[in-house]
Amino acid sequence: MRRALLPLCLAIGACTAAPQDDVPSRAAMPEASNLPPMKAFSVAHPEPPARSNRDIYRDFLELSFQLESGRQLDRFSRFEGPISIRVAGNPPPSLLPDLNRLVSRLRTEAGIDIGRVPGRGGHASITIEAVSRADIRQFLPKAACFVVPNVSSLQEYRSARHSRQTNWSDLVERDRIAIFVPGDSSPQEVRDCLHEELAQALGPLNDLYRLSDSVFNDDNVHTVLTGFDMLILRAYYAPELHSGMTRQQVASRLPAILTRLNPDGDSLPPRTLGPTPRAWIDAIQTALGPGATSGQRRRAALEALSIARAQGWNDHRLAFSHFALGRLTQMTDPDFALAQFQAAEAIYRATPGTELHRAYSASQLAAYAISQGRSAEALRLIAPHMGIAERHENAALLATLMMLQAEALDLAGRAAEAQAVRLDSIGWARYGFGADWAVRAKMSEISALSPRT
Repeated sequence: MRRALLPLCLAIGACTAAPQDDVPSRAAMPEASNLPPMKAFSVAHPEPPARSNRDIYRDFLELSFQLESGRQLDRFSRFEGPISIRVAGNPPPSLLPDLNRLVSRLRTEAGIDIGRVPGRGGHASITIEAVSRADIRQFLPKAACFVVPNVSSLQEYRSARHSRQTNWSDLVERDRIAIFVPGDSSPQEVRDCLHEELAQALGPLNDLYRLSDSVFNDDNVHTVLTGFDMLILRAYYAPELHSGMTRQQVASRLPAILTRLNPDGDSLPPRTLGPTPRAWIDAIQTALGPGATSGQRRRAALEALSIARAQGWNDHRLAFSHFALGRLTQMTDPDFALAQFQAAEAIYRATPGTELHRAYSASQLAAYAISQGRSAEALRLIAPHMGIAERHENAALLATLMMLQAEALDLAGRAAEAQAVRLDSIGWARYGFGADWAVRAKMSEISALSPRT
């Protein structure tokens, strides 16, 4: 008898801003002793963007002169001069090491003059305040974290949130920005917030679903700054640009900047993916965001898939539409969900630059194989993707793939190997999912897939 798949809690949420405030944010994700110690990443592996400078030119302008809500920006804005960062609130132990790694990358890869202010006091260009998730959701119920101009604390934002002081559209030169992150969330979610919100505090405020290799994309597939993101930030702080420039002025200087920073991009042919309709974005956000019933989510996912097909897409956005629909139907209609995951995998396989996307779909396909007792198939599906998850510093995904591998090894009668893999997965799970109870819940969830359970 077929068993309904248990959800693997790998939903790739849709980062949504509050349109009325145009607040860049990162979407909330679900929660994650005597367990092995937490593991953490130490070396970044960014890859240079393998795309035409003509595409990157268009991406840069749309990222820089538009907000997530669709509102156009009249002027280019950034920090001028050295940028300082201070940490406030109640940061978890993982925040400072992850922030130090990120600042180091911004200095070396993006060429930005940025550094931390020692201690908790004093003025800083950017204040990162660790608050509770409840505090964040009081202001933006759909967000895990967010960034605001012209304030330095949540208390100050509370007083100024409805004034023009916090309006990104009025900003010409950036001087003071606050980032609010959840101090009581998993280390990975805190780190993901640092990467996305600090990138937006420094540079572009928009997200584009057509970008398959960027954190400037609301699908949340990439969780740390990529080579493309660093190129965008390096161009953002190029000496040829300055705060207050119009779109036309930036556009006139940008080709030479990209040729200087990314010479290989001049010889690559443009791909020129079409725009993403607001209706598809709204449908995806309804399907994967909080606040909707299961029926509303499924209808929204079906609508997103219908729009993707009507647009004639054959890229990662069509695959993501199938993936989202599979996520929302795997409990109620596992065979239908399997077909969606298989469709997503086929599109990702034919689309360059979607290795990390394929790791997500592989986890779902492997879970189905395990539930059917097909251990060899599950192991074959998992094997190519564990290194990809590690290279992209996604501990939650890596731990999940390892736990699935352990279940498949158990099914194959390789108990000693299974135990070693399972034990190794826990250190990554503690970073990816957080609290011990969340780690144990994930292990129980995956072990329940096995027909031997």
